[in-house]
Amino acid sequence: MKKLFVLFALAGTLFIYSCGGGGQKPASTTDEATPSQSSDASAQNPSYDPERGTGKFTHVDIPNQLDATKASAGEKIYNLKCSSCHKTTGEKLVGPGWKGVTQRHKPEWIMNFVTNTDEMITKDPKAQAQLEICMVRMPNQNLSDDDARNVYEFMRKNDGVK
Repeated sequence: MKKLFVLFALAGTLFIYSCGGGGQKPASTTDEATPSQSSDASAQNPSYDPERGTGKFTHVDIPNQLDATKASAGEKIYNLKCSSCHKTTGEKLVGPGWKGVTQRHKPEWIMNFVTNTDEMITKDPKAQAQLEICMVRMPNQNLSDDDARNVYEFMRKNDGVK
């Protein structure tokens, strides 16, 4: 029984340590797929586009100015469904921090990821890289298309768009 307890304690410690640290990613790690990863992913997944991922969003019109109504609705969704795993800073909690996410990824990629999580993790090298860092698969939050757009607008607000 004592050995079993030690085994579980060790496993728990490794899990917490593997996704812990709370700091920024090392400078050598990026969210961008290398050209070889992108071409390999495209060759293996003909419906996959490295710029937008995989899903129904092929083009999202984003105005220069922030839509405050959508951002407010997105913040409510964030507080309800996202904040337990994501911080609005660059700090990782369970999942990666959101600061700068709209500069790292196109709106189509983000909206496809939050509405088509499982397929994106299966096919997208950038999503797979995040899974390797966090070691916890993002659950499907069952966001509607409007919810996804509102969350994206909240991300833009968090990134300083006015």
